[in-house]
Amino acid sequence: MEKRNYMRELDALIAENKGRRPRVLLHSCCGPCSSAVLENLIRNFEVTLLWYNPNLYPQEEFDRRFATQLELIEKMGLTEDVQILAERRTHEDFLARVKGLENEPEGGARCTECFRLRLYECARLAKQYGFEYFCTTLSVSRHKDAERLNALGEEIGRAFGVKWLPSDFKKRGGEERSRQLSAQHGLYRQNYCGCEFSMRD
Repeated sequence: MEKRNYMRELDALIAENKGRRPRVLLHSCCGPCSSAVLENLIRNFEVTLLWYNPNLYPQEEFDRRFATQLELIEKMGLTEDVQILAERRTHEDFLARVKGLENEPEGGARCTECFRLRLYECARLAKQYGFEYFCTTLSVSRHKDAERLNALGEEIGRAFGVKWLPSDFKKRGGEERSRQLSAQHGLYRQNYCGCEFSMRD
């Protein structure tokens, strides 16, 4: 079976909209990753950014990454264009979801459950607030499996009746662009994915 090209699917969807800018709820894992994704999407969608990352450890890291997210929005001049929906840190929800998977390698089954937790909440809120699409910035990283993220997004979207926005934002130089924008704006870039287990690994 031919591998799907998620960015080509996104192009086709944008073309079908014929200039209409649908509302999308974009889950953001961090400011640096969201930079190139926002630059990509803002031309064709009305974007609201969801900050929901119960995996982040410790609390100080959660706070620092959220502050960096706000800093990025301001420095990119998007405060009038991008709304932010922020949820408090509920690390116990993450720990409950990954119970028994603590010793899984980074990128394995524990990460899948972490993705599922965050995409589920994004879809739930997208449904609640009437967004046409939901999506995540996670695929901008070469360390994140776009095929797995898109499969989860489609499955969860069907359950909630909200469209998943197909994407693989690392393509077309997306990851490199996020690095450039982070350097340009002097952003804090973390050196581990986020949870205590990724810190260990």
